Amino acid sequence: MEHHDIDMDTYKRKQHFLYFQGLAYPYIGMTVNVDISGFPEIIKTKGYPFFLTFCYLVSKAANAVPEFRQRIENHRIIEYDRCRTSHTVALEDGTYCYCTLEDILPLEEYIPYAIEQQENAKRKRSVTDDKDDKNELFFISTLPWISYCSLIQPVPIPADSNPRITWGKYFEQDGKTLLPLTVLCHHGLVDGLHIAAFFKELELSIKKIF
Repeated sequence: MEHHDIDMDTYKRKQHFLYFQGLAYPYIGMTVNVDISGFPEIIKTKGYPFFLTFCYLVSKAANAVPEFRQRIENHRIIEYDRCRTSHTVALEDGTYCYCTLEDILPLEEYIPYAIEQQENAKRKRSVTDDKDDKNELFFISTLPWISYCSLIQPVPIPADSNPRITWGKYFEQDGKTLLPLTVLCHHGLVDGLHIAAFFKELELSIKKIF
């Protein structure tokens, strides 16, 4: 995907970037219960699978925040014009493989495309992303069996800068349908302000379904 370099001489978070670059665990993460009231019923009437529909909305929201599209490469920052998602797909033996998707299609076209890509991924059964440039990816996963309050995610050494977005089983509380969603980002690129912007964009994307 196309990208450009961030001018570090004028980059306003340069000191923050340098500071977090030196930490053993340079990540910031949080779990938020997202209000998806009415969403499961709407997509059920449309015949859309829950995960792929929500993955589409998450991808749209993440791409709407420039800091989520930024990556660290050779001690500098690059920003992608658009990022793909790489999500886990459950296999029949209890393991999983990876599937990479783009969100540039309208939702009604994205769903059949995504289903086809998942079937291709199941046949390949690969646990490595098939794209040459893994820097651009959002890492997506789900725990549809349980609701949770917090989540610790595995990260590589040395640290990468791909946002990780995971969600669990939705539940009912006080008349609302809530879904726990966890975001983990490199703090050298992303602050709480940017994560809040992502959740705001996700909220707006969910409302557009109705």
